[in-house]
Amino acid sequence: MKATLTPSPSPASGRGELEATAPEAPAKIVVRNLVKVFGTRPAVALQMLAEGLHKDEIFRRTGQIVGVQSASFEIRAGEIFVIMGLSGSGKSTLIRLLNRLLEPTAGEVQVDGQNVASMDRRQLIDLRRRDMSMVFQSFALMPNRTVLENAAFGLEVAGVAKDRREQRALQVLEQVGLTAFARKRPSELSGGMQQRVGLARALATDPSLMLMDEAFSALDPLKRHEMQGVLLDLQREHKRTIVFVSHDLDEAFRIGDRIAIMEGGTVVQVGDPHQIARNPANDYVRAFFRGVDLTRHLTVGDIARTDQVPLFPVPSDLPAEFSAAVEHLRSIKRHYGFLVDGAQHLVGVVSIDSLARCLGQSQPVVADALLSHVPALAGASPFREVLGQVARNPHPFPVVDGNGAYVGAITQTILLERLCDEESRNA
Repeated sequence: MKATLTPSPSPASGRGELEATAPEAPAKIVVRNLVKVFGTRPAVALQMLAEGLHKDEIFRRTGQIVGVQSASFEIRAGEIFVIMGLSGSGKSTLIRLLNRLLEPTAGEVQVDGQNVASMDRRQLIDLRRRDMSMVFQSFALMPNRTVLENAAFGLEVAGVAKDRREQRALQVLEQVGLTAFARKRPSELSGGMQQRVGLARALATDPSLMLMDEAFSALDPLKRHEMQGVLLDLQREHKRTIVFVSHDLDEAFRIGDRIAIMEGGTVVQVGDPHQIARNPANDYVRAFFRGVDLTRHLTVGDIARTDQVPLFPVPSDLPAEFSAAVEHLRSIKRHYGFLVDGAQHLVGVVSIDSLARCLGQSQPVVADALLSHVPALAGASPFREVLGQVARNPHPFPVVDGNGAYVGAITQTILLERLCDEESRNA
């Protein structure tokens, strides 16, 4: 039997390689050459930008402030796209250009193929009410209304009947864990609970696109972590497109599929957080990530590789195919292999010794060849949780996704390489 080796996985998404093999989603938002100038002479600033002048020089000469400069990128449907940068880098300006809370000076923003920048007032209001919502850092709740009424407010503005909007509001309050507080006033809730109300209000219209501007930054670290978990749980249930502005790297690594780094109004790099940290586009991005311990954010799936351990299909002719497997392992100087079924679901781990013992049985069966002491690791598990287990054992560990499908292996060599990479990156 010839071993079947799977190809190396494609670059990982923000939360691990388990999602990386899925086809790339279509673009939900397309931003092209987007510019925002604050001031009374934007045309002058645009001309100076075209001539290659820096925004600081433009401000010195004209008093015009370039908030966003020539931004071009795409946001995929169903992803959490995090916009990051230092204070004053243009993050909040950029997100407000996406739904035209700020009017762009030049360029375009397409949402589902429609140019938001060219929409008339009626079309823009319809888009915001029907398919786009926004969550701000300030909770912006109405103190004289109940939690239920706050959650239902967007539906009320859209003209939805009271019984229907309250039914829908109760559904989203249940999703964020606030059903018991529906009749309370915002002042009776903690800050974290108030932000849940704001999130529920944004969800009530069932938008396909959510814009979140520093939505959790006003919360203490524990509440912020809790709200990130709520957001990820909701995202697993309903794959919305979420654009999330943050200054917190831990937050970006935890929730972001991809991130955009901004400097001085310019989008300087877009990509998976781990990829950007390892391959920064310039010194600004390099400094932005300096000292970040990426192992805190890695999952087992992030480091699993498919080129280290041979795969063997479940045999139809056990004696012949297991004998061939032993010869193949010896020829490539490997002791272990993984057994998978036709759907690439892991069946178990085998070794030269276990295969030989199985072949020595009078009536061998597949179960006789499987090693019971080598467990499969869940790809979604934090990398740090398995460090000791992998370091103590010479055998490879298979890694599977939530459905039991094989996604790769972790070995002591892979572990050491990753730790050395981290040490070198932060040297």
